[in-house]
Amino acid sequence: MNALWITAALLVAGLLGWPVTALVFKLARTIDDKADAATASDEAARKAEDPSADVTADSFPAGAGAGAGQAVDGELTAEPGQQPPPGASRPAAPSQRILRGGAIIGILERLAVCLAILAGQPVAIAYVVAIKGLGRFAELKETPVAAERFIIGTLTSMLWAAGVAATVKALFLG
Repeated sequence: MNALWITAALLVAGLLGWPVTALVFKLARTIDDKADAATASDEAARKAEDPSADVTADSFPAGAGAGAGQAVDGELTAEPGQQPPPGASRPAAPSQRILRGGAIIGILERLAVCLAILAGQPVAIAYVVAIKGLGRFAELKETPVAAERFIIGTLTSMLWAAGVAATVKALFLG
């Protein structure tokens, strides 16, 4: 009977953790959007109070003058054949995904955390965190947005898996 509860816990922790993580990502995005809107309205209010604080930029048609290479969304882009300025990072190509394999890694992470708790070896969770962090270090160092998603996703995943494992262990295996 214990094997049944352990299997159920692993399935729930591993496979049902992704909707929970997706919900937390959506909540985080909503909170960020509200904070951005509040910041924008505060900035607009400050500009209305102090007209000298208003910063404007001249806009030129694409290919002419200072505005050359500026895309509609505000990202600076290079004209064909033009090199980006030194030190400027090139935006990621739309087809390139940041933190590839996250869904599979998340499932494996939740399974490992759940199994570690059910086996009475919670220190093994530190190994999971260390391996995951070292494996993603280069990508996280270059992309702050990816680092934020990494932290949110990792914490959500681990809390979900730990919660499932602790519940099953307390109710059915204790």
